[in-house]
Amino acid sequence: MQAKAILRTVRIAPRKVRLVVDLIRGKQIGEAVAILRLTPKAASPVVEKLLKSAVANAEHNLDLDMNKLVISEVFVDEGPTLKRFRPRAMGRASAINKRTSHITIVVTEKKEG
Repeated sequence: MQAKAILRTVRIAPRKVRLVVDLIRGKQIGEAVAILRLTPKAASPVVEKLLKSAVANAEHNLDLDMNKLVISEVFVDEGPTLKRFRPRAMGRASAINKRTSHITIVVTEKKEG
């Protein structure tokens, strides 16, 4: 039994979110929340909120015990890119890509043994 939560089109670049997500992969829920609270990255509160959503899905939809939950999968995919231009010298323009992310968290109950 696994529960998941997906957050789409977050306005943070995927490589920045992956730094935060790599810290909590495979951890228990309480430990992961503590790590996210103490991580000084812009993606930390976003990932923490998504993790709480995945836990709520597990408790409400599947009747899983929150104390036994562990993060089995967490990954970040690239979302649509907003393309903007910045004026430069001599009438030129340079492109700026504002990247977005799709974040997925999957939680499962830890096996006894």
